[in-house]
Amino acid sequence: MSEVVAIIPARGGSKGIPRKNLQRVGGVPLVARAVEAARRCPAVDRVVVTTDDVDIAAVAAEWGAEVVERPADLAGDLASSESALVHALETLEARKVDAGVLVFLQATSPFIDVDALTAAVQLVRSRRRDSVFSAVETYGFLWEKGIGSAAEPVNHEIDVRPRRQDREPHYLETGAFYVMRAAGFRAANHRFFGSVGIAEVAPRTAIEIDTLDELELARALAPLVDRDAFGARAGSIPVDAVVTDFDGVHTDDTVHVDQNGVESVTVSRSDGMGVGMLRAAGIPFLILSTEANPVVAARARKLGVDVRQAAADKAAVLREWAGERGIPLSRIAYLGNDVNDLGCLEIVGWPVAVPDAHPLVLSTARVVLDHSGGAGAVRDLAERVLNGRDAVVATSHTSAHPTAPLEAS
Repeated sequence: MSEVVAIIPARGGSKGIPRKNLQRVGGVPLVARAVEAARRCPAVDRVVVTTDDVDIAAVAAEWGAEVVERPADLAGDLASSESALVHALETLEARKVDAGVLVFLQATSPFIDVDALTAAVQLVRSRRRDSVFSAVETYGFLWEKGIGSAAEPVNHEIDVRPRRQDREPHYLETGAFYVMRAAGFRAANHRFFGSVGIAEVAPRTAIEIDTLDELELARALAPLVDRDAFGARAGSIPVDAVVTDFDGVHTDDTVHVDQNGVESVTVSRSDGMGVGMLRAAGIPFLILSTEANPVVAARARKLGVDVRQAAADKAAVLREWAGERGIPLSRIAYLGNDVNDLGCLEIVGWPVAVPDAHPLVLSTARVVLDHSGGAGAVRDLAERVLNGRDAVVATSHTSAHPTAPLEAS
């Protein structure tokens, strides 16, 4: 029985955005987002990432993709996507994989419409189309620069301006996915052949990242678009350890100072209960603070958890703490609120923010909590982590497919 194989080309080099395929949108690396979209598509049997980069390969494998090592001569700036796809298909054939339908996904499209992808696969499997691509409907009047850069109409008459409802739409290719018969693709050596179909996708998903501006736009859109994908799992965070900042997380980011200069803060008993629940479940917990303050150490002792203070390089301390315990960074949730937390948020599998966090922290987070710092944020995170652990156990008992793992550091 032939398989529907999704292949994601993801080379390590990129001139416009360094390490582009590992850049995060919604707290998740772009290549991981593509793997996750393919895994959520019920019509896809196998997910493969072809890459020349060891870091990308590690992320792909941890998210559940099979990896094909891409030769250097097929990973340069001039190498075509088609050449990478052909090589991957040949490699899979040597592994005794019979690819009947090829799904070509691009990691630079962070918001892949899984429903539209599923419908596209069905069109090809049923032989109604040989090749199908993602596109958005457009009624725009298109122009091009002609002789002397003078504007010339492309899809309309210059002296006719019909209303939208009186015009036929055109379709703009988004680049998110292409689905095709594998044998036909190998024969044509091109993604468009035979009877070509269009899979319409929602306009808000139609962004392809080639520039830093497009990357920032995707990050701004992620909280809205991901509500139907990554955000649907926001109620559970499956990790093996929790690390938090202190000020603005365990507290409301204010300090009370008496006439003698002694500082005090207000914390939540609910947060303390949440930490206790994590400890009872055997989940390691670390409070990581830039400052050295007796109140932080006192709170850590009260909670019975690890604490590291005076951490000028919080990310380095986090790496050291995780390494000592043999916990992959991809299996850690880090909760922060300000710019000194960005280094940690960018290396863990689950970057989490309080709702009143700095805008840069909010744009980096994979999950934004419902409760503010000092008002139940830590309890909120604890419950999601415990829900994630319960969900993994339930999934292992009810499904042959494992829960999508988290990204590598």
